[in-house]
Amino acid sequence: MTVNKNVLVYRVIIGLLLLTIVGLVLKFVVLGRTGAEVDGRITILLEPSERAVVLAEMRQFLSGIQQMLEAAERNDAAAIAKLARPLGMAAAQAVPAGLAAKLPLEFKTLGHSVHQDFDRIAMDAEAMDDVRLSLRQLGETMKKCVACHAAYQIAPASGAQR
Repeated sequence: MTVNKNVLVYRVIIGLLLLTIVGLVLKFVVLGRTGAEVDGRITILLEPSERAVVLAEMRQFLSGIQQMLEAAERNDAAAIAKLARPLGMAAAQAVPAGLAAKLPLEFKTLGHSVHQDFDRIAMDAEAMDDVRLSLRQLGETMKKCVACHAAYQIAPASGAQR
């Protein structure tokens, strides 16, 4: 009978560990650190330094897009590829794990999708030398930027000023 009790105890421990893991995954991978919706957008709560990282990345996107549009006007697909490449998945790897854990899953998924788009824009511009294709791809990527800004806002978690 002690063997059966031991098996039961192990099963209970394993069950509790699994519940804990599921809870942690839900908190740190799916939900992130969010606050109340004031204007219909989800507020992502970050420390000021983390917020600065996310906002700097968004400014890099804007700057890169503006420069790609100028390159498109010059019909310079090689420049588009050169400008898009650093905005791709290589840039996503620079996000600290602690910061990524605070971001909701949908936000992370959308962000990764945008990085992948820039990789695709770079590869296609280089391979096909078709500025019109690059512009169409950039337009599709911009829809994701608009959707993200319509759904989320980044606020300081510690009550610091924006």
